[in-house]
Amino acid sequence: MSQHRPDDTNPMDPFGMMKGLRDANLDAWSKMMQQFVNTEGYAQATGKMLDTYLTTSAPFRKLIEQSMAQVLAQLNMPTRSDVTSLAERLTNIEMRLDDLDAKLDSLLESKPSKPEQE
Repeated sequence: MSQHRPDDTNPMDPFGMMKGLRDANLDAWSKMMQQFVNTEGYAQATGKMLDTYLTTSAPFRKLIEQSMAQVLAQLNMPTRSDVTSLAERLTNIEMRLDDLDAKLDSLLESKPSKPEQE
């Protein structure tokens, strides 16, 4: 019995040759695109394109944020800045409670214990 490799085309398979051509074509395109994408010119062009996109989309983003803030205010719902502000305040309170807890622990440790009465 001969060993059958998956790369071998079966002469009885009408699509075997087309599969081989497809695979070879995909490999060639893959290698070419990898070489193209790894060039300095491609990186610069992509950077310029992204910079242009971010520059032109900034006013639209600002407009959408303002509209969303108005809608949320009308619905009596908090905005992102409201939630962020609340989170900062809660973090500050938590830190102060931790400081008070540490001070209380140090006071209790430094206080001499009372002798037990009999």
